[in-house]
Parts: sequence; C-alpha cells; structure tokens
Amino acid sequence: MRNPSPATPPTIPAAPSRTRNPLDIKVHAALARATSSVSPMSLLLASIDWAGHLAGSPGKRLELVNLALEQNRRLVRYLRELALALPGSPARECVEPPARDRRFIADEWHHWPFNLMHQCFLLADEWWQAATQSVPGVSRHHENVVSFTARQWLDVFSPGNYLATNPLVLKRTTEQGGTNLWRGLVNALDDLERVATGHPPAGAEDFVVGRDVAVTPGKVVLKNRLIELIQYSPTTEKVHPEPVLIVPAWIMKYYILDLSPPNSLVKYLVDQGHTVFCISWKNPGAEESDLDMEDYVQSGFHAALAAVNAIVPDRKVHAAGYCLGGTLLSIANAAMARDGDERLASMTLFAAQTDFTEPGELALFIDESEVSLLEAQMAETGYLTAGQMAGAFQLLRSYDLLWSRMVGEYLMGERAPMNDLMAWNADATRMPARMHTQYLRLLFLNDDLSEGRYPVGGKPVALSDIDTPIFCVGTVTDHVAPWRSVYKLHYLTPAEITFVLTSGGHNAGIISEPGRARRHFQILERRRGSNYVSPDDWLAIAPHHEGSWWPEWAAWLKARSAAPVAPPALGAPRSGYPALDDAPGQYVREK
Repeated sequence: MRNPSPATPPTIPAAPSRTRNPLDIKVHAALARATSSVSPMSLLLASIDWAGHLAGSPGKRLELVNLALEQNRRLVRYLRELALALPGSPARECVEPPARDRRFIADEWHHWPFNLMHQCFLLADEWWQAATQSVPGVSRHHENVVSFTARQWLDVFSPGNYLATNPLVLKRTTEQGGTNLWRGLVNALDDLERVATGHPPAGAEDFVVGRDVAVTPGKVVLKNRLIELIQYSPTTEKVHPEPVLIVPAWIMKYYILDLSPPNSLVKYLVDQGHTVFCISWKNPGAEESDLDMEDYVQSGFHAALAAVNAIVPDRKVHAAGYCLGGTLLSIANAAMARDGDERLASMTLFAAQTDFTEPGELALFIDESEVSLLEAQMAETGYLTAGQMAGAFQLLRSYDLLWSRMVGEYLMGERAPMNDLMAWNADATRMPARMHTQYLRLLFLNDDLSEGRYPVGGKPVALSDIDTPIFCVGTVTDHVAPWRSVYKLHYLTPAEITFVLTSGGHNAGIISEPGRARRHFQILERRRGSNYVSPDDWLAIAPHHEGSWWPEWAAWLKARSAAPVAPPALGAPRSGYPALDDAPGQYVREK
C-alpha cells in the first residue's frame, strides 16, 4: 500500500491577482458592517436587470395585469361566498397556501376577518412570485435574488406576525389576560441580554459539550495548529480491521455527528464494531487568517490520515465527509488517485457537493460583488464571523428561524424547547479569511473542482480519477446542498456509487438514528462504469424503505471490510501519537 509523503505544495492564490486599494478595502469593510455583509450593488444590479427586462416585455406586463384582474375577481367571489355562506359551510378560498406553508393552517384563520387577511396576503405572494419569475432576458441569478428579496419583504407584512392580525395570538391574549405578552417581553429582554453579552440562547446551557453532548469516550491522539484527532474507545470485543475516519465540515463543530448518545452517529459506528476517528477543527481567530485550503488538505485530512495509518497500520481506511468536509475529502481522494496513493478503502459523502453550478439557495449570497465585500471585511478581522454565517442561514429559512420563533416566544409567550441539535446549531464557528476566499472563488464562483482545475500540491485534480467505492447521501429538503446537486457526482466519476436520498434536511436528514419516527429513504447502487441515470429516473426506480439509512451504511461498510480482529490501542506513542487528552478535546470548546 503506497503512502507517499508529498512535498510542501505552493499556496493557492487567495484572491484575484489585482491589488485592491487600502482605502477601498476600508470603505467596503464599513459598508459590509452596515449592511450585514449584503452587497447593495448586488441587489441593485439584480433589480435593474429585472426591472429593465420587465419594462421591455409588454407581453409579460400584460400577463401580470390580467393576473391582478383575475385575482380581484376571485377575491370578490370569495367575499360574496363569505357573505352568503351558512354557518359551518366555509367559502371556497381564493388561493391555497403552498404545501410547506404552515402559517395559516389553524381553524382560526378561516374566520372573519382573518380569512380575508390571509387570503389577501397569499394573493399578493402569488402575484409577486409571477412578477419576479420568467421575465425574458433576466439572468437566472438575478431572477433568484429578486424573487427571494420580494419574498422576504412580503414575509415582513404577513398578518401572522402581528398581535392585532393573528387570531391565535388574540385568542391566547384573551384567555390569559395578557400574561402571554408579559412573558414574551421577558423572553425578548432575555434574548437581547444574551446577544449583548455573547451568551448562547436560552436552554443551550442544558447541552454542555463533554457533559451532555460529544460524550462518546475516546482520546485525542493528534493535535496541530488546525485539528485535534479523536480516536474513540471500542465497545465490542472485536472490530472491523479497516478504521473509519470522519471529516466534518469546519463551518460547523464536529459534534453534530456525536450529539446525545441516542442520536450519535459516532457512537452508532463504534457500537457496530468500527474503530472510529474524527477530526475536530480549530475554531479560528485572527492569528489563523493565513490558513488556506491547502492547509485544510495537508494539515487537516492528510495529517489525520497519517495518524490513523500509524495507529492502525497496514490497513486501508474508510473515509467519510460531511458537507464541506465531504468536498474536502473528494478533493483529497482525487489527489491521492492522481498520485497513486491507495490508502482509502472507500469514500462516504454526507450532503456534500462536488459540482457547484447549482449550489442551492446559498448562491443568492455568492457572486463577485458579495465575495468582494466579504473579502474587504475579512481583511480587517482575519476571519468570517459566526454571526455572518448564521444571518445568511436565518434569511434562507426566515419563517422557521425568525418569524415563527418571534411569534411563539414574544407574542404567544412560549419558549420553544431546546434540543441537542438546536444547541449545536447555536454553537457556531468562524472561517479563516484566506481559506474562505478560496472556497468561495475556486468552488462556488469558478466551479474548479468539477471542471478539473482545482489545484492540490500545485497540480490540478480530476474527480474522474477516483476509483474507490462511494456511498453518497443526499437529503430531500436540503437548502445548503440540494440533493440534485449532490447527485451530480454520478457523471463526474466512473466509480461505484451507492446513492441514498433520505427524508429531512441538511442536518436532520443526516442525524437520522434508527427508531426515529417518520423517516424513510431511497437507495440504489450504480455499478462501476455503468451508464448515467438522470435524477428523475433515479427517483422513479430507486426502492423506498422506511426507517433510518444508518443500518444500510453499516452493512455497506461491513461488506467492504475484512473479518473482525482485536481492537487497536488508543494512540501509538512510539509512532508519535500519544493519547493527549480525553475526548472531546479542547478545540471544540473554543468560542
């Protein structure tokens, strides 16, 4: 088994070759702070593109006029039916909310005058959706930006967001004599204090790292400037000889995969007889601003792999990557294939993209103007703050993460119960400036990886070189790595691919332990070198299964592993990998 020791590679350029004026950097950084890192120019360009092409499209404008007139007729008919309807016989509504819109499903919304309010709101939403989409000549990115912006502004004026226009809040206020509003005020003041003092949201204190979450026993066996590598203690008398190395994303803390014991993927693997290693990334500050993508490949993945090889010698490794960690693993695996390095037995990708031409709703915040603004801000701080990333995700799911929470906690006076996944989500991380610039430019803007231009060690890599068996998981409602984007790996490599599409989103679809209710998935293997099957055809032919996909992955790993053997020791002191600390280590605790 070949185990090359690559020379120190040249660094990848972090930014465009042009030199930016220091004054421009200061002005742009100030602008980024004032606008929460949203580029006004990006919004302006999108608006001009949309408005200009709409002005030059009389047919589209006529369609919108006709739609408005038709909606008016529907509303008049609805009002007439309301006036004539007998008790218990509600009028036929003008417009039904989208299937995933839960704002107006309560019976109270179907009584006067709240039925009229929410129907007018849904009609406005319908009209603006038609107005911002399918305008001839508008670029797809600008269309998405304008449509998203219009939807955000409309959501501000949803009748469900206000005391006087939300029947559920009015009912609660009447029943409780306004005490719900008092509790809501207390909740709001508590949240403001927590934000001002940098404390986690209410309830997160019940999920302490190392006490309540990230409690699977193990040892830190490697620590460098970028990572701590955790080796977990075995729970079975014998283990599969090929260890599992997990590469989580550094945009999140690793313990998403080691939450509470019942839903810990790490614990599940250990209990299935695997020797598990997991990378815990350092939460970077200004002093790590010079870390780049090459550092994450070499000091991250390759340093961890070398340690695993020393602790479990003469065995290939099952490597698994989550989200951005999966993208990094794909990059490293392609470079290993290029260089004849055969240390990997398989590669597993959880919600990880390798083609970034359709990266989902995150693309709304990634264009040249946005990246340039972020670069200026990161040039002053040395990193992208956790709050900036959290703000972007909050906008993408504004109803779930903002409006419904505000209504529930501040108007209804009910604190949403905290769980381990929500507490983990609030424990955010930063991103080094140099690395984040490369990530956005090389992957999102340029799509260098799927097009064979991404450099590792100064030479480009090609995903088509990868020959290790692949287990790839996509999630149905993923807004970060849409499953159709994840699926594109099928035409980027001829390797054997077992693809799973599971219910849930980017996080909840992956953390899907056996026994959890309402879980289901589809799975289908594409043999090495077989013909390409489109996503729609795959949906039609892939068998459906109820329950968790975890047992399928465990069986897949077992089928590609040798007969069980005695567990290896924790660490390898003679090889330079002593047990340094108890799991979960120190990097995961850094704020």
